[in-house]
Amino acid sequence: MNQVAEQRQTDLFPALMASAAILVISLFLRGELAGRQYLLFIVGVGLGITLLHAAFGFSGGWRRFIRDRDSAGVRAQILLLGVTSLLFFPLIGNLFPDIQAGAALAPVGTSVIFGGCVFGIGMQLGGGCGSGTLYAAGQGQVDMLITLIFFVVGATLGTAHLHWWLSLPGYESISLIENLGWWQGLLTQLAVLALLYFLARQMEAGRKGSVHAIDWRVGSVGFTERLVHGPWPLWWGVLGLAILSLATLLLAGYPWSITYAFGLWGAKIWGALGGEPASWSYWSSGYPNLSLNSSVLLDTTSVMDFGVILGALLAAALAGKYAPASRLGGKRLLTAVTGGLLLGYGARLGFGCNIGAMLGGIASGSLHGWLWMVAGFCGGIAGVRMRIWLGIDRPLR
Repeated sequence: MNQVAEQRQTDLFPALMASAAILVISLFLRGELAGRQYLLFIVGVGLGITLLHAAFGFSGGWRRFIRDRDSAGVRAQILLLGVTSLLFFPLIGNLFPDIQAGAALAPVGTSVIFGGCVFGIGMQLGGGCGSGTLYAAGQGQVDMLITLIFFVVGATLGTAHLHWWLSLPGYESISLIENLGWWQGLLTQLAVLALLYFLARQMEAGRKGSVHAIDWRVGSVGFTERLVHGPWPLWWGVLGLAILSLATLLLAGYPWSITYAFGLWGAKIWGALGGEPASWSYWSSGYPNLSLNSSVLLDTTSVMDFGVILGALLAAALAGKYAPASRLGGKRLLTAVTGGLLLGYGARLGFGCNIGAMLGGIASGSLHGWLWMVAGFCGGIAGVRMRIWLGIDRPLR
């Protein structure tokens, strides 16, 4: 992942454009909107830079593990869940009463199982997860821009159907923190994560005879050069995402989320075209109704998503990796469209993606996050086999 050319030529024009856009949007949000939207936008920019420079993707890590038992990406994700849990559990457990921090809780039921599985398939066909789609689109990858467009379409359809899925068998939200206490729940969760980490290592060692280390070293390039131009070791990605997730929790009062915004954008577009999304159950009350009838810049998730895209654009330009040349054939176009639809629909039914449901849910003690992860990984296995059937990847050995 990090064995690439050490020096890259900065793509000056996109770097300047990204910097100017970040500055203008930050000043506008600070001057025109109340609250901390501009700070959350900056956090989003940092997340985009971190994702791009560390090449921290969930779909690719799962695919490499499923295909080749290369567990480095999966183990990095487990470390991210562990570090973020260490930061979140005491805050959500009210160890510091003056800090208001809410958990990403959601019902545990059929909707999450089906949504997570569908999302897992979409990850492999579409070529990215929620965060991966945003940062790849920011990098200028045309196929991922198409995936993002249909991600929005799928998420919008999901909001139209969610009420039916919630009528199927299931349970109300279940919180480890509320049921066990924050430190007991944290110890339980860390023990499970440690077991998963050990199993991933053993499966890789059993297949390959050795284990690919998760690198933390800067290498021959100086620290500042590496920080600005990348690429980053995976450990930097783990720590960067965990710290910025904590910043999101402290500023917004709830964990980092991505895909709620996609349904909101789609609903607003549908309304502008003459549709009536406000008549749907999902958009008829509460925060969804408020956000549907307000500026998109007042929605925290939307503002952070814009930041992720621009942060990835800036990082890609600084790394000399903006808009890599790629051919978009008919098969890739089909998988981008299909994958995007599955990603969006699955994310809405599963109450989030790999970030909002898995990272945010698990790190804040919600059982639905664990259920989503299992369902999503099962979907990922099916998605990997679909890629082979479609001739995108070579057969499994």
